[in-house]
Amino acid sequence: MPEHVSVYQLLGMTFLVLVAVAWVAGLVFMLRRGRVEAALWRAQGLPGLPHQRRVGPQREAVELTPAEADAFAGLVRRLSAGR
Repeated sequence: MPEHVSVYQLLGMTFLVLVAVAWVAGLVFMLRRGRVEAALWRAQGLPGLPHQRRVGPQREAVELTPAEADAFAGLVRRLSAGR
């Protein structure tokens, strides 16, 4: 034991080191437990929301009249010429 350090200082430092180690161990435990609970919560989903479909809606198709098809072709030509 160093001569310039009292017994109370050594006991105080020992106590502080033990408290710091306990605090770090508790923090690690809480973070790990929180991570596991969050993963379980994400896997369950939210019970108040309906289940989402995995596929999109059915595609819709509309037949164009010959006049509409000509107008659309003219629009595409005008936009393509602008490049």
